[in-house]
Amino acid sequence: MTAPEPAPATAARQDRPAGGPTPLLVVDVVGLTPQLLAHMPRLTRFARAGSRAELGTVLPAVTCSAQSTFLTGTTPAEHGIVANGWYFRELGDVLLWRQHNGLVAGDRLWDAARRAHPGYTVANICWWYAMGADTDWTVTPRPVYYADGRKEPDCYTRPPALHDELTGRLGTFPLFNFWGPTADLVSSQWIIDATRHLLRTRHPDLALAYVPHLDYDLQRFGPDDPRSHRAAAELDTALAPLLDDARREGRTVVALSEYGITRVSRPVDINRALRRAGLLEVHTQDGMEYLDPMASRAFAVADHQIAHVYVRRPEDLETVRAVLGELPGIEHLLDDEGKKAHHLDHPRSGELVAVAEPDAWFTYYYWLDDARAPDFAQLVEIHRKPGYDPVELFMDPRDPYVKLKAAGALARKKLGMRYRMAVVPLDPSPIRGSHGRLPADAESGPLILCSVPGAVEGRVEATEVKSLLLSLAGLSPRPEARAESPG
Repeated sequence: MTAPEPAPATAARQDRPAGGPTPLLVVDVVGLTPQLLAHMPRLTRFARAGSRAELGTVLPAVTCSAQSTFLTGTTPAEHGIVANGWYFRELGDVLLWRQHNGLVAGDRLWDAARRAHPGYTVANICWWYAMGADTDWTVTPRPVYYADGRKEPDCYTRPPALHDELTGRLGTFPLFNFWGPTADLVSSQWIIDATRHLLRTRHPDLALAYVPHLDYDLQRFGPDDPRSHRAAAELDTALAPLLDDARREGRTVVALSEYGITRVSRPVDINRALRRAGLLEVHTQDGMEYLDPMASRAFAVADHQIAHVYVRRPEDLETVRAVLGELPGIEHLLDDEGKKAHHLDHPRSGELVAVAEPDAWFTYYYWLDDARAPDFAQLVEIHRKPGYDPVELFMDPRDPYVKLKAAGALARKKLGMRYRMAVVPLDPSPIRGSHGRLPADAESGPLILCSVPGAVEGRVEATEVKSLLLSLAGLSPRPEARAESPG
């Protein structure tokens, strides 16, 4: 059944009461930097007609931490999102990419907006921690996990009827284009189209859209590779209709990024160093080794260029510090004072936080022999791995049969049979881009663009984004103080 045609874009102006808040569209263009903006003519014109500023991010400069700061106006020390995942001490388990908004502490942007304007409406299209949030319309990736172990693409929506409306119009959410070896523009295009549909049919006061396309090739190939520049140009073209819709509706647009991706060449096996020192423990089942965080004296949750190091006993802290102090690729090892200085002093943080050198990043690997790796290591499996694994963006180049194996697994999937897409390499060397550190300079750091001339200038801190958006909506006075750009 075909979904009904959406109302025309001009309907929002007709339906919106006079004197109400200025409607906003906030687009999270992941990985956008001044270097990449040079390859995006439409966004460049958008910035020239409006305004542009450097965006000061947070440590760690990763999606969940940065987005939570944008929406609460507070740091990870306050909102508690210290990374994309961490060790849940009360569960004895490492969990990444949780989705419940209850993990975020603090006053959200929409809470403040509704105090100023009761009835303020919000649509969240794929920003993180969407589930359980008090937004009016929600869309977020959510696979179907069948009882026989199969995983199929899908999304979660609120209200529930929105699911069939979007999939009927746009097709099933393209989960395997959202992450993994086949991640590409298709997922961002779906999100852009879903955002356009919600703008036309629901007219939210605030629409949040997350477009991840630049995350993929920049990690695969590095930010200075022509393939990454081509990805920027592709995304620029895809965003143009959304920007046009917003302009016709009279909607103020903010485009921002959480971080910039920088070139890397050195994987750092932080957990293997801790294991060799006798600090990390594993348990074995069916010949496969699994991290045992509850028994380990110390282990790390790797997250791009940041690793939270959990040390069970205070008397082991100096030993851990000495082991990691000799590990090439670590620039800083933050203790209690260091975490406080970087606004990471939260109970969820590790006892130590390792920050990689500019050209390095942390693997999660803890086994010493690839023959003992758990079977999920070669899968796209973001929930079972006790750390982030960017190598999931590749098929194993050393396996001559990898494409044949993938085709066989896909055939089993189409027949409704269980399958294992074991194609991810155990070699981290292909990765050429990473993030998580604070940027070394403005050219490699994140940006904020606004359709309103003079709205942003110099440097805007991540903690100022919430108040800036409220001001653009006409719901609070504009902040009086803003730091000037360096130099």
